[in-house]
Amino acid sequence: MQIYSFSPFGYEGALVTVEVDLRRGIPAIDIVGLADGAVKESKERMQAAIRNSDFDFPPERVLISLSPADMKKEGAGFDLPIAIGVLAANAESNGEKDFLSEPILIMGELELSGKIRPVKGIHAAVSTAASCGIMHCIVPAQNADEAREVRGVQVYGADNLINAFRAIKDRSFFESRNPSKESSFIPPDCVEIDGVYFSNISPGYEFAELKGQAQLVRSLQIAAAGGHNLIAMGAPGCGKTMAIQKFPAITPLLTLEEAQSVTRIWSLAGLIKPSEPLVRIPPFRIPHQTATLEGICGGGTNCRPGEISLAHNGVLFLDEAAEFRSSVLQMLRVPLESGSITLSRAGRSTNYPANFQLLMAVNPCPCGNFGSKTKICLCSAKSIEQYWKKFSAPLLDRIDLRVFVENHSDEEHIEERKGFQTTSEIRQGVARAIKIQRQRQGIKNSKLNPQEILEICKIDEDCQNLLDKAVNRYGFSPRAIASCLKVSRTIADIEGSFDISPRHLSEAISLRKLCCNMIPEIA
Repeated sequence: MQIYSFSPFGYEGALVTVEVDLRRGIPAIDIVGLADGAVKESKERMQAAIRNSDFDFPPERVLISLSPADMKKEGAGFDLPIAIGVLAANAESNGEKDFLSEPILIMGELELSGKIRPVKGIHAAVSTAASCGIMHCIVPAQNADEAREVRGVQVYGADNLINAFRAIKDRSFFESRNPSKESSFIPPDCVEIDGVYFSNISPGYEFAELKGQAQLVRSLQIAAAGGHNLIAMGAPGCGKTMAIQKFPAITPLLTLEEAQSVTRIWSLAGLIKPSEPLVRIPPFRIPHQTATLEGICGGGTNCRPGEISLAHNGVLFLDEAAEFRSSVLQMLRVPLESGSITLSRAGRSTNYPANFQLLMAVNPCPCGNFGSKTKICLCSAKSIEQYWKKFSAPLLDRIDLRVFVENHSDEEHIEERKGFQTTSEIRQGVARAIKIQRQRQGIKNSKLNPQEILEICKIDEDCQNLLDKAVNRYGFSPRAIASCLKVSRTIADIEGSFDISPRHLSEAISLRKLCCNMIPEIA
């Protein structure tokens, strides 16, 4: 029997072989293999747990080797595999040979009483082991459901050291995911529309409550349907933040393939809930304006995932985006384009997925009243220019949808501010577009490459003339042209149209033309 454990580092991590040798000499415990403080201390927890579980601790000198030897081992998850290794070595020295012949992954933290505590990174560890052909795993009982989300793996959730030791002798302890529950990643209270699943609408996520924000609501529907980035500008109190915070209600649940990568990242970050071992709802991350560069992109000694990776296959919402550090905003440019981020620390590097959708809410100027029809802006032209320089043209060029939100809080317009589409009605168009995209290309329209744009976003002569006029008038870059085509394709998909019409393209252009140096035009 070969015992393996897992050392988390970045997105990939590494399997660690745990070997135990009993030899003559003064009784002592030696751990070799670049163990950190938590792993070195495991010998004390392991020794107490073995004795408190009524096992005999070997009287010989114990050598514990963690390989590969040149890789640092970190975390408390090595307690259980080391204890099992010591018990198995002691039993083999006494003549016992009835252990499992297959390699086995073991993870868990031990209490002094012998009980097993949960650890983070279980999903990542089990999926890595499965890719290497290790199909038997012993994990803490609280992490068992998380481990069983990896298909084909035989898992035993142990609650104490005694049962964990029994499991390495008996295959009946292990069980895999029930095939009848293959669709269990879909919540029981979800809503199905055209084969696309949405989470149940919670109070406070109803779009019909929004008044006077027809263009913003329409833009959010397009963003949800095609995965497009969006920026909403408007005076304080106009409701842009409240509207964007309802966005999760109109985003479909993750597919099983999407959920696996998201769950791995959240497992490494220790964010998996026992009640939800597989992340099925798209992440919606709202970092604070004081977030550091490492907090957003990831980093630290272990290359922990940052907010852009935690938002993988979901949404990163920057509220009051102008208050974030300029370095943080500029760092988003490459991940937005590539869908991943590479981190390098201490001679090692890792590549995290970061395929996120960026939503931003921002005031048009420092005082917030620029462009308002009812209030006076007191900011100078220079202060407004400095305010928008923080975003930079390359970053804004990657934003497909730009919306200026009017403040309709004055009393004389209350009667005119009727409610708009309900969340259920908005979902109908989103579901129609998502279903078409999944069948046609398998990815969202926002992720189409140049070749796919030529094939999927074909336009007729009338549309081409309309686009040429927009390019001449607004000075669109090649990326802006591609953005208009992708957004128009999404608008057509929402309506179930096979062809892109001038009306679809015109709406896409109107949602694209707003830029930091064009704010006076929409004021």
